[in-house]
Amino acid sequence: MSTQGVVGSNGNIHMPRGEFRTSWPMLGSWTILDEGEATGQHVVYTQPGVIEYYLERGSFPDGAVLIKELLESKTDEYTTGTAAYATETTGWFVMVKDEHDRFDGNDLWGDGWGWAYFDVEDRETTTTEDYKFECKTCHVPARETDWIYTEAYPVLSAEKSHQID
Repeated sequence: MSTQGVVGSNGNIHMPRGEFRTSWPMLGSWTILDEGEATGQHVVYTQPGVIEYYLERGSFPDGAVLIKELLESKTDEYTTGTAAYATETTGWFVMVKDEHDRFDGNDLWGDGWGWAYFDVEDRETTTTEDYKFECKTCHVPARETDWIYTEAYPVLSAEKSHQID
């Protein structure tokens, strides 16, 4: 997988250029609840080819980029019932698979990944300073699945996938 434009020579992580929403496959989404009401949605995208690689090998390829887009959510009543939908983007988490510990000493890298958060106000500069304290703590329950909550992405499971041949 190519990390060109996403990872600088010193390991700094950047938001991918272009429109990933329409050109990258979606892995899945999460709804964030607060007292039973949807307050946010997380939609996760990856580069073309990553899903196929994962299905063949059961792991993410070196250099794979995952983007988790954070969106506010609104809940309304419809004729079909109560529904929540995404509204404004608030930021993005970007993870880059790193099987070779390329950036030892850079606090954005470790545990097999590069980790960075970008606020909607600045897509150029990550606000993350140390992934161990700002990112990894949320991923501890997913340690056994390479720090990724793969259970939320049925597209990564051949038996859960409803492919039409």
